[in-house]
Amino acid sequence: MIELKAHRCSPRPGRLCEGPVWDARTDEVLWVDIPAGRIHRATLRDGDLVGRSTVVMGKRVSAVVPCASGGLIATAVDTFVHIDDGAITEVAALSLPDDGIRRRMNDAKADPCGRLFAGTMAEDEIPGTAALYRLDPDGELSTVRQQVTISNGLGWSPDGATVYYVDSPTHRVDAFDYEAATGTFSGGRTFAKFPDGLPDGLTVDASGYVWVAVWGAGQVRAFDPSGRPHAVIHVGPAQVSSCAFAGPDLDVLVITTAAEGSAAPDAGRLFTCRPGVTGLPTNTYDDTRLVSNDR
Repeated sequence: MIELKAHRCSPRPGRLCEGPVWDARTDEVLWVDIPAGRIHRATLRDGDLVGRSTVVMGKRVSAVVPCASGGLIATAVDTFVHIDDGAITEVAALSLPDDGIRRRMNDAKADPCGRLFAGTMAEDEIPGTAALYRLDPDGELSTVRQQVTISNGLGWSPDGATVYYVDSPTHRVDAFDYEAATGTFSGGRTFAKFPDGLPDGLTVDASGYVWVAVWGAGQVRAFDPSGRPHAVIHVGPAQVSSCAFAGPDLDVLVITTAAEGSAAPDAGRLFTCRPGVTGLPTNTYDDTRLVSNDR
């Protein structure tokens, strides 16, 4: 087992930092602070994040993903919003059950074909009340999985044939066969278990190893494509929320943490680590049809 240590970055702590993503077009790292309703971006330099700028959304924002047209798409409470040159436009909204349960979107990722997957969670984390949705390039919404509790990490194998998915309270990462032509999952199986923490966000490297942020354990853990433990990165704060490979060579793992409910030193900060591997290029949401329809 390889053991590594993450290093603290310069940006001030957030409340619940999540969803780091590398934007190769601008050579910047993007991430969100969910309860603050902010999208941050910063330049990665010598293993640190510098020159941060912020978009204030005015409501909770749980994920941000680069778009093929050059803009961004973000998940904000129950809506998908397109952000381009300062303009914020609603793309689609979820039709959530009218049952008195307060839900919001959580983690989101684009697949290799340009679709966007985004899951939900109940604010009170009521079991089985959330779901995973798919936003197609034409703006059509579909439900992919139901009876989820806290929809979290997503990632695809290098060949796109396997999708990894986290419903955090299950204490495991599941692997599914992925049908690229239709954007559907099948054949679910347990990939890795986490008895001492909750799996949260994840990313997949160029060799197919899966790197998982473990909420409550203060670690990022890596597994080989068969699910065998490979490495652990010690972060510090217990509430490690997500991770992504960044930098021009995709060789720096950027790690987010949360401060809510924690008084630990550096809780809510971002961290980096060079694990000696490279990540996959960031998948973008194919918004070209949406943009052309607006013109």
